[in-house]
Amino acid sequence: MNLFSGTINTLENSLDYASAKNRTISNNIANVDTPNYKSKSVDFKNVLRDELSSTHQTKRTHPKHIAFGTENNNTPFQISTDNNTIYNHNGNNVDIDKEMSELAKNQIYYQGLVDRINGKLGSLQTVIRGGN
Repeated sequence: MNLFSGTINTLENSLDYASAKNRTISNNIANVDTPNYKSKSVDFKNVLRDELSSTHQTKRTHPKHIAFGTENNNTPFQISTDNNTIYNHNGNNVDIDKEMSELAKNQIYYQGLVDRINGKLGSLQTVIRGGN
């Protein structure tokens, strides 16, 4: 049963992305002074672009075959490491100002998602109570 035309599922996936991004940013901040640590980022736009530009067509020839596209654990994002820059003398490339800015933006995004889910569930609760 799909109560909100996939909206809750989309919001859930968005929360997964925001949570992964928060963990990655927090890990970068925690390793700001670790020698040779390379910053990581959660990438969604490139994964989407690659999927949209893909011309490879797949077809399951038998219902018991494994579905295509399951090798990525069905996550629409990936975590990448930036090995091309060095900001500190110890080989570390974490820019604390950038990370703190990204953390603040991600927290606002996450809170917006939570508010939207609460609104959807509040609407469902109102319907269940009969409009009261």
